Amino acid sequence: MKPETFLILFAILLSNLGMAQSNIKKDKWHWNNTEQDTIAGYAQVIKVDNILYISGAVTTELTPKGIEGVYSALESSLKNYGATFQNVVKENLYTTDIETMKKYNQARKKYYKNDFPAATWVQVDRLYMESAKLEVELIAHLPK
Repeated sequence: MKPETFLILFAILLSNLGMAQSNIKKDKWHWNNTEQDTIAGYAQVIKVDNILYISGAVTTELTPKGIEGVYSALESSLKNYGATFQNVVKENLYTTDIETMKKYNQARKKYYKNDFPAATWVQVDRLYMESAKLEVELIAHLPK
């Protein structure tokens, strides 16, 4: 085979691989049984294969009650796909006050029932919703 022919075939193969990757099947869920929010531009949950990518749930109260509200909302997102916190493999937590969050961590921990995910906690100046004090996002795996 001539080198030029090989390069053309290789380019076609790469082109087809790129097209296959851009056409992934996304199952979307958002509050009120819509697929996505078009105002801010996001979906609460996107399922690709057996993985759930769950957008952040927020609270304006950094109290046990406020934290429980965040995890209750996340629980609703999980339940929509038949999952629980035991399916969660990664948690990203953003707060405007990390010390207060650490103080009330027990409100979060009870949802995991001692089966904790990999987690990253970050203190930020502010969140998308100006009055929010905590936002938590998750990645969960469903059984195949």
